[in-house]
Amino acid sequence: QVQLVESGGGLVQPGGSLRLSCAASGSIFSIYSMGWYRQAPGKQRELAARIIIGGTTIYADSVKGRFTISRDGAKNMVYLQMNSLKPEDTAVYYCKVHQYGIDYWGQGTQVTVSS
Repeated sequence: QVQLVESGGGLVQPGGSLRLSCAASGSIFSIYSMGWYRQAPGKQRELAARIIIGGTTIYADSVKGRFTISRDGAKNMVYLQMNSLKPEDTAVYYCKVHQYGIDYWGQGTQVTVSS
């Protein structure tokens, strides 16, 4: 089992920034990818950003140029730097790890963008 703990969410004004962190622990052997997904009220969960072994990054069109995903392999951490936040970025953000064909999810952290 892999345990994931997210942190860094909160309330921020439009145009502001937040940095999300996710710490992975437990049975970590060979993580293929780490990513951030988000789910707004009444909507389906969607990919925000993902980083794959080797460093390839994938971003949703809606966050390109504003969000940056990074990973510290030695610490089994993944980060999401979110800049120029918009009200439509309001959602619960979930960390996901993919290892040996299994997806592991964190509990989520709330991000609210509002004036």
